[in-house]
Amino acid sequence: MKGLTDIPGVKVGHASDFDALTGCTAILCEHGAVAGYDIRGGASGTEEMDVMSPLHVTTHVHAVVLAGGSAYGLEAASGVRRFLEQKGIGFRMGSVVVPIVPCAILYDLGIGKANVRPTREMGESAAAAATDAAVAEGCVGAGTGATVGKLLGMKNAMKSGVGTCTVDVQGAVKVSALVAVNAVGDVIEDGKILAGARKGHESREFANSQELLKRRVDMSSVRRENTTLAVVATNARLTKVQATKVAQLAHHGFVRSIAPVHTSMDGDLCIALSCGDLQAPVDAVGVAAGEAVAAAIVRAVRAAKSMGGVPGLAS
Repeated sequence: MKGLTDIPGVKVGHASDFDALTGCTAILCEHGAVAGYDIRGGASGTEEMDVMSPLHVTTHVHAVVLAGGSAYGLEAASGVRRFLEQKGIGFRMGSVVVPIVPCAILYDLGIGKANVRPTREMGESAAAAATDAAVAEGCVGAGTGATVGKLLGMKNAMKSGVGTCTVDVQGAVKVSALVAVNAVGDVIEDGKILAGARKGHESREFANSQELLKRRVDMSSVRRENTTLAVVATNARLTKVQATKVAQLAHHGFVRSIAPVHTSMDGDLCIALSCGDLQAPVDAVGVAAGEAVAAAIVRAVRAAKSMGGVPGLAS
């Protein structure tokens, strides 16, 4: 399994700053992809999302960018646009080529160096590094500074990152997900907490964020610095309406693997990309998308190493 690049026509590249602990991930669809999206969190940061609406005249996107750096990280999308323009990829508007590049960000300024964020140059580097090889997971790209379990503050959190997984549907149809996991909640596997808020700085005993949230009265100290970003791709043919439905159904994977999830402190969202011509029922694709997202979230924390004083499961 290569992850998201199991889908023909999709390339993935990371750019990471391991000193500042931030980065970005470029997902290229150079031949264009029909796209839809769905936002469930209450604290999202995005750019060019409306181009994926079924009501928008744009028919295809050419890349998606996921970045750290909070709102500053949106600048990385400019670098991806510049890279694609130089390759002549985008909509032809007279003598000008205009690449369509939606972008979503997560907050990683609480770890590493808060004054260093993804730039246009970093976005361009991620796009230039994009290949159809197996996708690197863990603390890379948009997941470089990602963390989970932050209801008790960063000192009790755990490291996370990027994960990816592919699920087979019918015949040759595949659905794959890439997720940058930066949740306020805990990551769950088989009903048990795998990574999340710990009871103390030196402890590996979990506080159980969902139960903590129910018991805690004063939430003023918990900041809106969390987001899980998912991109789902398939080689099935979808319309924009169908891609939107797949993005909605993919959120079932968030619910299976993160608790609590979709809170007012998270910016959780999913983008769905259709990059093929194979036939499959939209609901089957959506169910597979949920499975792929759930597995990718687990893989993201399992592959994450300790960084910035925050412990990870991979070290």
